[in-house]
Amino acid sequence: MDALDQKLNATFDGKVLRKDLLHRIKKGTNVPTFVLEFLLAKYCASNDQAELDAGMEAVLSSLQENYVRPDEANAAQSRVATKGKHRFIDKVHVRYVEKEKRHWASLENFNSQRIAIGEKFYRDNDRLLEGGIWAEVTLSHNDIEDDDYAFSIEDLRPIQLTRFDFDRYTEGRASFTRDEWMAAVLRSVGLEPNALSPRVRMHFIARLAALVEPNYNYIELGPRGTGKSYFFSEFSPYATLISGGQATKATLFYNNARRKVGLVGFWDTVAFDEVGGIKVRDPDTIQIMKDFMANGRFSRGAEVIADASLSFVGNIDVSVQQVVNSHEHDLFQPLPPELDLAVMDRFAAYIPGWEMPKNSSSFLTSNYGFITDYLAEAFHYQFKHTNRYEEVGKRIRLGKAIEGRDEKGIKKTVCAFLKILHPHGPPSDDEFEEYVAYAVECRRRVKEQMNKRKPDDEFARIGLSYFKTSGEEVVVFCPESKDAIATQEPARRRLRMAEDQPATEAKESVAAAAAPPVPSDAPPPLAAAVTATVPPVAAKDELKEQHFTILYGDTGYSYESIMGPYLKGAKAVVIEDPYIRLQHQIQNFVRFCETVLKAGTVKKISLVTGHDDKTPLAEMAEKLEELKQSLLEQDVELDVKLNPNIHDREIRLDNGWVIKIGRGLDFYQKPGSWFEVGAHDLNLRKCLETKVDIFRT
Repeated sequence: MDALDQKLNATFDGKVLRKDLLHRIKKGTNVPTFVLEFLLAKYCASNDQAELDAGMEAVLSSLQENYVRPDEANAAQSRVATKGKHRFIDKVHVRYVEKEKRHWASLENFNSQRIAIGEKFYRDNDRLLEGGIWAEVTLSHNDIEDDDYAFSIEDLRPIQLTRFDFDRYTEGRASFTRDEWMAAVLRSVGLEPNALSPRVRMHFIARLAALVEPNYNYIELGPRGTGKSYFFSEFSPYATLISGGQATKATLFYNNARRKVGLVGFWDTVAFDEVGGIKVRDPDTIQIMKDFMANGRFSRGAEVIADASLSFVGNIDVSVQQVVNSHEHDLFQPLPPELDLAVMDRFAAYIPGWEMPKNSSSFLTSNYGFITDYLAEAFHYQFKHTNRYEEVGKRIRLGKAIEGRDEKGIKKTVCAFLKILHPHGPPSDDEFEEYVAYAVECRRRVKEQMNKRKPDDEFARIGLSYFKTSGEEVVVFCPESKDAIATQEPARRRLRMAEDQPATEAKESVAAAAAPPVPSDAPPPLAAAVTATVPPVAAKDELKEQHFTILYGDTGYSYESIMGPYLKGAKAVVIEDPYIRLQHQIQNFVRFCETVLKAGTVKKISLVTGHDDKTPLAEMAEKLEELKQSLLEQDVELDVKLNPNIHDREIRLDNGWVIKIGRGLDFYQKPGSWFEVGAHDLNLRKCLETKVDIFRT
């Protein structure tokens, strides 16, 4: 035992445990950490090696005899029926059935939903009714045939804490320095702080932020095997891990059919593992996620308010140095396209997972740390009952480049550090400034990558800074990108001109693309803001060829903004698009015709579109006939031809211009509701990714 071990044992007697015992037994079992620690505390509360060895054998024997695995449920039930009673280790839930006016218990792995339970058990252990608790349970078999249950709970001993004394916890914290307490927290999750650099220790503490701060959203991308998901699958019973797959709005947020709140209403933290593999089929899910990440509330027929934090963890399989020095790629590259800039902007922090060490026994501690469940309870209490935001707001001073979401994210990160490392009171000035610097860096990493991805200067103010108590302003940089010109001064990809432009114009274009970001105290140039939302068109009447890409989630692209200037002087328009069949596609074509009418010179529109066996030809013909008659009233002729073999998409104008849109007219996302912004104005509608080529034949 070193000095910290002795101090922990003296201050938190009965709440600490030797962590190497857990490592030895954890490798061979698939049992939650806090269950193993309960058994270790029960059988291995000694420093004598012989007693420890005997205790380890007792733990393994207890697991073999009493732990129920899901595939052994039938055998476990038979054992109770044969022996009359048996003790199990399992998670116990209690629910009140209104129709029967009584309570029923269920065991998670025992596979029985109607287990009789006495009132004293759920009266003394509130959490049985609120998500359930792990416990040692003695089950008895009921031989009375007239009763409608086969098993009853004779005795129940909670493994998880049922009550937590936060005052006792803060009193104990006052006996430790900041560094000692940080070491104790790291040892509690199984890590040896002396084997980690001070910066890596901060990263590990930052991983815990979502467990103590409500509505805290962060992302960590890094190599495999660095323990990104461990904190949510093993450390806290108040966190849940969604491993890849499909995330639905009913599962995550609200099930309209059952009228029940989803995961965000039951957990402190919902973590998305392998975030690059998340599949979101319903756009509503992402829209609700954005609302929830912004303010902790959303509406799905019912107004729902929840405190859950969202953590996004995943792998990054590219060289970080290559990415930060690339004009084409950014550190959000592994994310699916559904997680767009609006989602990214809601991340309070981006933890650099590539700086974390790979899991190795050399980083595991053999010293004492808190029993996992005790520390998890302390974090849960602070998540629900403490708020340090006002304290941080009064003390922190941030620079001019800090904008609304920057400020909120930075302050929430600092709040989390205070809750984890200073639950008893305020930190010193030096400690506080250390947390602020780290929080600003993690938010700057988010903003730098958004600035690379966004074609205009919306996120150009990346020079985030804070003021020390001495009054000195400190601009914070991210270590991996501090000297990377491609990240600090990203080229504006969408402002490229055509290849055949004069050499002088080309040089000016390149110079403009490589211009440094707008100073933090100046608004973005108006010209840059305009060209970000409207494709660049040459001044006056000198129209130039254009080749650009509309990214997923972009707005500011209507038919008029893309092709309006090129329609001037045209008398006939031919549009070939195989998908003008369904109602929303025909509605898009109507909007296109309205754009053509505004040019004022077009007299004929020719549409060539496709069809197949599934095309509702009668319905399609009826709608196009209505449009044809409507155009005749405007003195414009519409000619429609069906070609089942058509594949290409292009618009040809008789003034010599050709407009090719990769997806044809149907490049808009379907609005989540017809009562949201963008439902009717295409300039405000979000787009799907597509290429646009405008050239003269």
